[in-house]
Amino acid sequence: MAFLVLLSTISFTMEKHYCGDTLIDVAIFSKVDSCCDMDATAITAVEKKSCCKEEIAVVKGQDNLKKATFDDLSFDQQVFLTTLYYSYLNLFEGLPEQVIPHKGYSPPNLVTDIQVLDQVFII
Repeated sequence: MAFLVLLSTISFTMEKHYCGDTLIDVAIFSKVDSCCDMDATAITAVEKKSCCKEEIAVVKGQDNLKKATFDDLSFDQQVFLTTLYYSYLNLFEGLPEQVIPHKGYSPPNLVTDIQVLDQVFII
């Protein structure tokens, strides 16, 4: 949702530079490189028309966003959202706390291995 809002509100400018009828440079976030000298065009602007041409395309994003709060909703919508939120929270139950009855009990120390002493082995 945030990505959609970001894409709908972004705006940028695309500049194209032509020399004659050929496209020389396209820039979106920077200035275009010109093939004409600025000093030469300033001097000869009166004498002849320059062959360079620049096009600027502006893509404007949405800049009037409406921020809605819970109080702006109607009473029916508030009841619906409240019950949806409450039922969603109660949908999942937590795991019960496991009681380990012999948690503090430590096993006795083995003096001898009884299975080896009685020669009883499970096969």
